[in-house]
Amino acid sequence: MKYRFKLMRESELLTQKQVADRLFCSQRTYCYYETEEHDIPTQMLIRLADLYNVSVDYLLCRTDNPNINK
Repeated sequence: MKYRFKLMRESELLTQKQVADRLFCSQRTYCYYETEEHDIPTQMLIRLADLYNVSVDYLLCRTDNPNINK
């Protein structure tokens, strides 16, 4: 899995529609991101990281550490 979007969404008990609403995009667009049919824009990636309070690197599977380095 390239992205952890689905895992994070399901761990928060959110639907794709709920996440899409928080990202200010359509459910279909979010589905494309989650299924990796479209690359996710940087701004959306930042919003997702903020939503789940994890690092962007964690969402992109570049690390297994979800903590944000400040």
